[in-house]
Amino acid sequence: MPNKVAITGMGIISSIGNNVEENFHALIKGATGITKTDYLNTIHKDTLKFGEIKLSNQQLDRKLGLQADHRFPRTSLLGAYAAAQAVERAGIKNINEVPTGLISSTSVGGMDKTEEYFYEYFENEAIRRFILSHDAGETSHQIADYLGIKGFVTTISTACSSAANAIMMGARLIKAGKLERVIVGGADALSIFTVNGFNSLMILTDDLNTPFDDHRKGLNLGEAAAYIVLESENQVQKNNKKVLAYLSGYGNANDAFHQTASSENGEGATLAMKKAFEISGLELTDIDYINAHGTATPNNDLSEGRAIQNVFGKKVPVFSSTKPFTGHTLAAAASVEAVYSILAIQNNVVFPNKNFKTPMKEFDLIPQTSLLEKPIHHVLSNSFGFGGNCSTLIFSKS
Repeated sequence: MPNKVAITGMGIISSIGNNVEENFHALIKGATGITKTDYLNTIHKDTLKFGEIKLSNQQLDRKLGLQADHRFPRTSLLGAYAAAQAVERAGIKNINEVPTGLISSTSVGGMDKTEEYFYEYFENEAIRRFILSHDAGETSHQIADYLGIKGFVTTISTACSSAANAIMMGARLIKAGKLERVIVGGADALSIFTVNGFNSLMILTDDLNTPFDDHRKGLNLGEAAAYIVLESENQVQKNNKKVLAYLSGYGNANDAFHQTASSENGEGATLAMKKAFEISGLELTDIDYINAHGTATPNNDLSEGRAIQNVFGKKVPVFSSTKPFTGHTLAAAASVEAVYSILAIQNNVVFPNKNFKTPMKEFDLIPQTSLLEKPIHHVLSNSFGFGGNCSTLIFSKS
């Protein structure tokens, strides 16, 4: 495959683990992270379940070694924690030794602190520093500052496809020769605003989410951060770097159908997958596993299922959604699932689509419901956002 982009490091924190190994073991054991909330002060805490990370902000502060007067909201805390893992695992000692950038994605930004302190800002001068952290772009700069990155830093916020687009942009910058290395991914914390917003759309379930099930009722919101390190082939060869996988293909399209819904025929998702194949040069039969977006909402699973059929016809590869483990982590979802896709390649496994019972009436697609061991060379990962922003990534062993 021409112009391959190497992945040399990855880091993650989610409701099923605080690092890559913990996430992998939970996926293998089938251990979900969907629980009642311990930290979010929401009126829905007794009726809804979440993919919540069981670390307080104070615990994250200590893990990161931050000063008491920092202004990191929870999104930045999670992002810095996961991004630092990725950099360490990539064996990077001098972050600015070669042209290096950070492309981070978020939808929540510093909203959690705005919610917590909104009525205190006029009265309490000490907490006004968090006003500056509300903006999504500020979280990216906080993560970059924590890592010590002096170069290119930007933010992408395209709802639930955000991290996929961050990964895609990083690859394009490397291929264009603008950067030699880019840390890409996303972070989102749980917030009252997003819970209330998704609840108003009536797409939250009061139980466990059940992707691609005919009786699916909606999603569980989650929080997470995940980042991968992209490096040029030049850097890999020059430094004899260990490569975890390659980003071989990517595509983005917009079906321009609705503000929050995908088209029922999956036009945008279909185009995104086809574009990813064009970039990769792979054949349909090369895909060994599809990590589906699979939110367990009536609209998404119908749209994505039809899009998968549009592309693959009657020969659909084995597929599953991993959101029953973590919940839907919004702007972090695509980077979380990028890590899971790489783990699938490294360990030759397909992770189960938990909670599935009844096939959908609209088609005969049935996800993989148990852990499956098989050779995995290429994984296709889908991520679709509000506004019809559809993105597909293809990860390859070589």
